[in-house]
Amino acid sequence: MSLQEFFAMGGYAFYVWTSYGICFLVLLANVVLPIIRRKQFLRQLALKQKRQDL
Repeated sequence: MSLQEFFAMGGYAFYVWTSYGICFLVLLANVVLPIIRRKQFLRQLALKQKRQDL
């Protein structure tokens, strides 16, 4: 089996590599989005606390 045959995936390369790409994007979103939301939440919480301290 050559490298070209491996990447061709028996004629199903587009479907297979698109599926891998979508899966990778979903996994990446599952890591990045909670980090972004946590930062936003902490920023909002700090602003709320700062307003209450005044």
